[in-house]
Amino acid sequence: MGLDALDLYLIHWPVEGRYKEAWRALETLYKTGRVKAIGVSNFHIHHLEDLMKDAEIKPMINQVEYHPRLTQKELHLFCRSHGIQLEAWSPLMQGQLLDHPLLKEIAKKHGKTAAQVILRWDLQNGVIAIPKSTKAQRIAENADIFGFELTAEEMIQIAGLNENTRVGPDPDNFDF
Repeated sequence: MGLDALDLYLIHWPVEGRYKEAWRALETLYKTGRVKAIGVSNFHIHHLEDLMKDAEIKPMINQVEYHPRLTQKELHLFCRSHGIQLEAWSPLMQGQLLDHPLLKEIAKKHGKTAAQVILRWDLQNGVIAIPKSTKAQRIAENADIFGFELTAEEMIQIAGLNENTRVGPDPDNFDF
């Protein structure tokens, strides 16, 4: 890639029988300074526990599907208690939440969009969010989430939308 170092390198899937070997390679890259942070993606608690049994360095990030319909509360608490930063992919549920009445109502109160409300919810939950967009206006809107704060009641209402619904595959039931 022509770079001296990468900021972050992740193992994308917890492929059974392979992720520990991949993790050892990431640890080597981290120790040599070629990667500034290492982590995993799509790891459930049992994957993290298994990995950390033999790891010299614990994952710094766990990037997972996370949005109001899939809050992964137990995983979030586990990561927090182990100093692993949770990072959300598909935080807007591929746009499926943008017309949700509750999110639109909260957005209207704050003079924001439903997407901004969801991203602010992520931020207030201590979750890094990576929304996907190719439109400059939406990218700018998605970044404009620091001028307001959701109330405790709004945070609870949004978390109450959880249905454990995924738009991506479940790491425990994915055919590698």
